[in-house]
Amino acid sequence: MIGAGWYAAHNHIPALARRAEVELDGVCRLGASELERVRAHFGFRFGSEAAGPVLARKPDIVVVASPHDLHFEHARAALEGGAHVLCEKPMTLDPDQAWELVRIARARDRHLLLANGYNYLDQIDGLRQRVADGAIGRIEHVMTSFISATRDVFAGDQGLQSWQTSFFQPDRSTWQDPSRGGGFAFGQLSHSLALLFFLTGLHPVSVSANSLLHEGVDLADSATLRLSNGAVVAISGAAAMPQGNRGLMRFFLTGSEGIMVAELDRDFCEIRRHDGRNEVVAIAPGAWVYNCKGPVDALVDLALGHGQNLSPGEIGARTTATIAAMLASSQANGAAVQIASGGTK
Repeated sequence: MIGAGWYAAHNHIPALARRAEVELDGVCRLGASELERVRAHFGFRFGSEAAGPVLARKPDIVVVASPHDLHFEHARAALEGGAHVLCEKPMTLDPDQAWELVRIARARDRHLLLANGYNYLDQIDGLRQRVADGAIGRIEHVMTSFISATRDVFAGDQGLQSWQTSFFQPDRSTWQDPSRGGGFAFGQLSHSLALLFFLTGLHPVSVSANSLLHEGVDLADSATLRLSNGAVVAISGAAAMPQGNRGLMRFFLTGSEGIMVAELDRDFCEIRRHDGRNEVVAIAPGAWVYNCKGPVDALVDLALGHGQNLSPGEIGARTTATIAAMLASSQANGAAVQIASGGTK
């Protein structure tokens, strides 16, 4: 475990610990007392404030949950050491580094996953398959928005109320320093972009974007994307939902044969087709409440030789490249920016 802060202690480590096949061997985080606390609490055999000694133990799987700007360094070292890797989002802050991780994983024949929990929720993969099978025809337009209860994360001192009872408190510099990937785009829009690329199977080509800033940190972002098949996308998001409420995540995918509506905050999905074969997809109440256990289980399963990677490195790299281009476009007053593909389609 590289990086053992508030979310790792809340989600990743407990999710690993509940798998009988997993041995918690090494953990890394800064702060000697905090390190010993997490090591002893979860029963890791070894702890270090530096990543090197943990990776030198040659773990089979590694979760990278360090601050955003350290993801590349830590994920690269883990992959080159022979581990299968789950990396927290955003994958990196630099598109070239993100695509480099994809290349390393392929060269080493290692699995590289991103912590995009939405991709693993009930029936999401089924919706992806239905889109791929032509349920709405050729995709022509997507509209998506994500409004999360994170204003206090990116602009306040308090943070989320739920953090007050967490194992650790998060470091504000991770979320409120733009040079370290702080802000809504890297911190939250990375969820909806990853789900966009997963559901459509398409990759982005260019983007024009604008952001609303608070002391240099983006609190709201909107953009128009062009995808690889020519489809156009309107994507937006904001740190605006009052705390205690479920984040609003909605997708409207339109195609030559109809439309698919997926409202993840309402556990609602329907398909309307020009031929009249309409359908309301049965989603159990609460099935689409966000959690991030799916990527952790997938990491373990893939290392054991089975399971599916529904959040592959390619999607993480496309997400990083899109966000970097969005922020560059916003700084250029909405000018169109090409999105780095890394030579990978």
